[in-house]
Amino acid sequence: MTGSSLPVVIEPEAVAGRLGDDNVTVVFVGEAEVFASGHVPGATRIEYAALNAQRPPVGGLLPAMSDLGQVLGQAGITPATHVIAYDASGGGRASRLLWTLDCLGHEGWSLMNGGLTAWQAEDLPLETGEELAGRAAAPYPAALAHPEARADRDYVLDHVDDPDVVVLDARSPAEYRGETVRAARGGHIPGAVNLEWTDNVDPANAGRLRPRAELERMHRELGITPDREIIAHCQTHHRSALSCVVLRALGYPRVRGYDGSWSEWGNDPAMPVSSGPDD
Repeated sequence: MTGSSLPVVIEPEAVAGRLGDDNVTVVFVGEAEVFASGHVPGATRIEYAALNAQRPPVGGLLPAMSDLGQVLGQAGITPATHVIAYDASGGGRASRLLWTLDCLGHEGWSLMNGGLTAWQAEDLPLETGEELAGRAAAPYPAALAHPEARADRDYVLDHVDDPDVVVLDARSPAEYRGETVRAARGGHIPGAVNLEWTDNVDPANAGRLRPRAELERMHRELGITPDREIIAHCQTHHRSALSCVVLRALGYPRVRGYDGSWSEWGNDPAMPVSSGPDD
């Protein structure tokens, strides 16, 4: 299909050159008022909350397939669509959409590097106003066709001591060490390594990702290597969704997102917890 050869991370200038392609849909993930104030021409919109199911105290879970089908269809996404996602909040929201598509086995997806900030920095055109109706006439046929993109609590627990698996904690160092507590317990999953999601981003380059070589080095130094399976999580798999997309862009073949994340693990007294810098 047209657009299927697009990279996992695509520059704003390249996106501008694909506007109007029949099989490419640009999707903004975020609030209606932000979209209305200025968006990529022709883009559709998905509310971030629509990509998450809540079972308090657990948040950020993958929604029911029927609900996802409605959300994706209304945004003009079909199985033949190459989705280019962006947001105005650091890339986590857009990446959550892309991780969701990965779970569904949707092959064509890309993250616009730097999101709205980078688009504006390049002085590319913006449209204003509310979104129009999506291009799809029917719900997306959502099914968990690629379950290897997702990890649940039991899967993570079964692989805590697996040398072939690395748990990547994308939260802040203070959350990782248990100094900032956002669940019944603070700390981290035993053996997890901490690479805060914002470390992937170069704030001096309009919020784009750091150069590939730098990203590869950062991950390699923590033992996050392509020969191992990586399970990324944060509090509700918002921040860690960007980590998943970065790893996919670097060519890592086995990447899972733990959608329950710390909101589930930290609130379950049966789950083991470590604290401190790395114990």
